[in-house]
Amino acid sequence: MAGSRRWWGLGALAVSMLALGFDLTILNVALATLSEDLHASTSQLQWTVDSYVLVFAALLMPAGLLGDRFGRKRLLLIGMVIFGAASLAGAFASGPAGVIVARTFMGIGAGIMMPLSMSILPSIFPPEERTRAVAVWSSSMALGLPLGPLLGGWLLEHYWWGSIFLINVPVVAVGAIAVALLLPESRDAAAPRVDFLGALLSMGGLTALVYGVTEAPADGWTDPVILASLGGSLALLAAFVLWERRLTQPMMDVRLFHDAAFTWAVVAGTLGTLVMSGALFVLPQYLQVIQGNGVFGTGLRLIPMLLGLMVGGLAIDRLVPRTGHKPVIVTGLFLLAAGVGWGALTEVGDGYSTTATWLSVVGLGIGLSMIPAMDVVLSRLPEDQAGRGSGLVQTLRQTGAALGIAGLGSLLSTVYRDKVEVAGLPGNAADGARDSIGVAAKVSGQLHDANLLASAQHAYVQGMDAVLAVCAVGATVVAVLVWIFQPRPPRPERAQDNVDSPESDHEHVAS
Repeated sequence: MAGSRRWWGLGALAVSMLALGFDLTILNVALATLSEDLHASTSQLQWTVDSYVLVFAALLMPAGLLGDRFGRKRLLLIGMVIFGAASLAGAFASGPAGVIVARTFMGIGAGIMMPLSMSILPSIFPPEERTRAVAVWSSSMALGLPLGPLLGGWLLEHYWWGSIFLINVPVVAVGAIAVALLLPESRDAAAPRVDFLGALLSMGGLTALVYGVTEAPADGWTDPVILASLGGSLALLAAFVLWERRLTQPMMDVRLFHDAAFTWAVVAGTLGTLVMSGALFVLPQYLQVIQGNGVFGTGLRLIPMLLGLMVGGLAIDRLVPRTGHKPVIVTGLFLLAAGVGWGALTEVGDGYSTTATWLSVVGLGIGLSMIPAMDVVLSRLPEDQAGRGSGLVQTLRQTGAALGIAGLGSLLSTVYRDKVEVAGLPGNAADGARDSIGVAAKVSGQLHDANLLASAQHAYVQGMDAVLAVCAVGATVVAVLVWIFQPRPPRPERAQDNVDSPESDHEHVAS
């Protein structure tokens, strides 16, 4: 493939990955807006975020294998079409249910796009150019993460809420046309068959688990549907593990977890993803409804956490060769615990300077723990399982994000519903105020009820503090366990190959 043409093709892939990057964070600043404009409850907001992440995580492994067998370019284009069409549908959805369905299909498209766009690179770039190509690919998605809140805030201040979905359409359309014209088709005739049964069992188990955790605060943990959902999820996930153990070429090789270094590194990396996802779910509404910022200002005020993450990633280049991975990971986890523990002391009257400080510490802790943890994981994978193993790690991280939003969001919802005072309000107004702080703020403005707004703000901050306290305890426990049980990796020099960016672990997502 001609030199200029393949670099233009890489540009097309980078644009598409940029869209996926900011789509992972752009919705967070819109949660309060969706709550008010679409009357979405906290549960519906959780599903708006989780519906995307859940199917995205479940498709990472099977999508890569499908591309190997049936054509990577072909399946990539199919994923881009699905993502673009779902974004268009989401922009013009008439209610929360429509947005959730659209986000689900966006997750399907994204779950196809990410592994396939990565797997195309080795077929068009020679080894001497591949490192640079992978760096461009990884950096484009990493750049999208901090752009999401800023772009989302700007769009919401100038246009209607649907614009945060509509912005994806021209970006993906340009990328798809360029991919179709510039990139060659490639496939691997020796690729193993896709484990459709395993994919169905894992998707069914994860969906049932997230549903049960998300809906339990509203329906009750003893509700028969909730109990059936949680019980069914455990049965499906157990069946998935048993099925995978029988296969000679499993989609998820559970024997990898016999390696303590691999297992505890996965735990540390997944915890970082879980805490970051949970924080990005609860913070925007706090910054908007309690601190009184606009949506663009909210996006700006989330930047300290992302800057802290970037600083942590840059520091690893110097720290890991000197100390090894384990001390850096443990230090990062303790910093993460300190940051969210500080955040758990938040009160309604606190200023933004305090918030910015503990957000920076949280971001630094995530960067110092998550990036070297993923490097340990990659160094422990057998060479013949680099693609499937990396897909497994990405799946676990995204599942951690989904469960973090579901579980921590449910804790927030439970505390908020118990603490907010809605006595004396009309029935519909009381139900809406109890479901969401965004609706409570809107109702208080309509009824000129300052007491309702004050009660809702205090209730939300108490719920947020509970979420952050749980994160602090979890990070502390994992830090201690990693220090006790994780052996030092035998090849610390591999850190130099994998810490170029917070998204560098995607380099190894092959099909």
